[in-house]
Amino acid sequence: MYDVIVIGAGPAGGSAALFTSKAGKKTLVIDSNQSVTKRAWLDNHYGVDGISGPDLIEVGKKQAGKFGAEFVEDVVTDIRSENGKHTVVTESGKTFETAHVILATGMSVQLAEKIGLKIVPGTEPRIKSIIEVDQQGKTNIAGIWAAGTVAGVSMHTIITAGDGAKVAINLISELNGARYVDHDVLKA
Repeated sequence: MYDVIVIGAGPAGGSAALFTSKAGKKTLVIDSNQSVTKRAWLDNHYGVDGISGPDLIEVGKKQAGKFGAEFVEDVVTDIRSENGKHTVVTESGKTFETAHVILATGMSVQLAEKIGLKIVPGTEPRIKSIIEVDQQGKTNIAGIWAAGTVAGVSMHTIITAGDGAKVAINLISELNGARYVDHDVLKA
């Protein structure tokens, strides 16, 4: 049983996994390897002097992995929710159980529609539909959150990564029962 399963390892999902795993939450990331970021060159990502999308994703995965996040490459086909528990089902037939899911599926709402999340018109050019979320990142199904482009934020990687972090912080805060803050400091 995982504390958090993140669906999607692009900037939003990878960032969410970094925060949840660093906070000590047992985190699994399931990624289909279809991120649009895989085709990007980034000269507008703060703190990075030009990086390819695939390299950005790999750095993010290494960061989250350093804190224990696990990664599986597969396609999620269903999420079954019952009694506060979610069972994530993949194309290869694997199932994983968790208390919380973060959908970070980029431009795709297909899974969200299938499981009954509320879908609304998109807010970005070429983004037809998004998942309706509250300010915390919560959807209309308890324990299922959404972050990044699929949750209606700008599809720029710096913004989706920040949204993934925001949603993760809110989820961690809820799990801990108090506002969670993650500040590292330089060692003297």
